[in-house]
Amino acid sequence: MRVVIMGSGRVGARLAATMDAEGHAVTVIDKAQASLARLPASFSGHIVVGDATEEEVQKQAGVGEADVFVAVTQGDNRNIMAAQIAKELFGVPKAVCRIYDPIRQELFEKLGLHTFSPTIMLTQHMLAAIEREEQGGTEEGTAGP
Repeated sequence: MRVVIMGSGRVGARLAATMDAEGHAVTVIDKAQASLARLPASFSGHIVVGDATEEEVQKQAGVGEADVFVAVTQGDNRNIMAAQIAKELFGVPKAVCRIYDPIRQELFEKLGLHTFSPTIMLTQHMLAAIEREEQGGTEEGTAGP
């Protein structure tokens, strides 16, 4: 699979490293050269320094040949814009983006972007952990008090 990932923060770098290790063709785009240092030395994919909300940068990264475009920067607006460019201008079959704001997540999901909200996911996970605690269970994989 050909994957282009916008953002080389903790999530983007880990996703890129994992997919690269699994044999996928991975390209990472980030505006900050320093952020790309999060990629492991074993990373064999491609790196593009630039703003993936710009059509020319996506073109340079080969978004038009990608199977998936993933946007995981800290900015909802940048993630949405870059994912829409990838999907609408370059015809990427699947555009996935992180959206912190749950209201915006629902809106852009309706527009054909695959979105996920860490805000919703973490809230659900925490509620489940609280409910297990109330029932006398413990959360597997977490440290006790």
